[in-house]
Amino acid sequence: MTDHSVQHVEDQHAGKAATTQRVQRKMAPIVPAQNIAGRALVLVIAIMTFLSCLTFGAVTLVRDTASVWENQISREATIQIKPVDGLDMEAALAQASQIAGEFPGVKSARIVDRDATARLLEPWLGSGLNIDDLPVPRLIIVTIDENNPPDFAAMRAAITPKLPSAALDDHRTWVDRLVAMARTTVTIGIAVLALMLSATVLTVVFATRGAMAGNGHIIEVLHFVGAEARFIAREFRHHFLVTGMKGAAAGGAAAVLVFIVFSWWSSRNMATPEADQATALFGNFAIGSAGYLGVVLMVLVIGALTAATSHATVVTYLSDIDVRQPDAG
Repeated sequence: MTDHSVQHVEDQHAGKAATTQRVQRKMAPIVPAQNIAGRALVLVIAIMTFLSCLTFGAVTLVRDTASVWENQISREATIQIKPVDGLDMEAALAQASQIAGEFPGVKSARIVDRDATARLLEPWLGSGLNIDDLPVPRLIIVTIDENNPPDFAAMRAAITPKLPSAALDDHRTWVDRLVAMARTTVTIGIAVLALMLSATVLTVVFATRGAMAGNGHIIEVLHFVGAEARFIAREFRHHFLVTGMKGAAAGGAAAVLVFIVFSWWSSRNMATPEADQATALFGNFAIGSAGYLGVVLMVLVIGALTAATSHATVVTYLSDIDVRQPDAG
């Protein structure tokens, strides 16, 4: 091989090395991909997303439980007969059940027997209770037609003269209070959720301004040499979109895990009195498909909100530069 050939090969290798070096020395992004502020922002967004999803799940749980309560109450009424001297309780129960069953709109009238009454009182009075030794009222569960409810006033007027110790409760007061409580809880939950989203927006604004303060000289140089504001804003928007989605996904996954754990705990402890009372109040702690869909939407909304907030902040910052230095560049 001649010296000329050797020199040509060496020049080719040198050219390839220079090309590789130029490829490796790619232009660094305007916003550093990994820094302390970025990691802190991911953590803050994850915490806020977690709390927002928990709030949304709690609101969904309360709303669904209240709806179940309202449906159950609207399908039933109760007749309570208090024991008095000289009253044959069993005969009174049968008579009241017969009177209620004759009204149109009543599907059935079921007498709560002694054993069921004792089980209802067991959490407070213990087991082995003999209800005949105590002045315990007895109940009749009246199942009604929701589409064609009976005339409760007429039913009450028919029962009271024959059984003065009997009282008919159609649960209207409880339904009104339940609906009011559910609406108040949902309103409070939505307000808390709005406050969390507002705090997230403010956090992103401060984080974006902090990132621009650390790279302000680069942004100003790019801006003054002709880089369009939308190009610079797009770089920041992409960076904070990724950051926001990371934090939101982590917070949403943690919230879903909490929901699954609570649902599993509730299903595993159904036999305990504490779990029975909690289930009676809140159901089985399962938020349902709507709740999980809401968590996914919350993650997407927070990610998009983070990107949109950073974009608006960058555009405002560049507009301030133009106002402060109109003749620059």
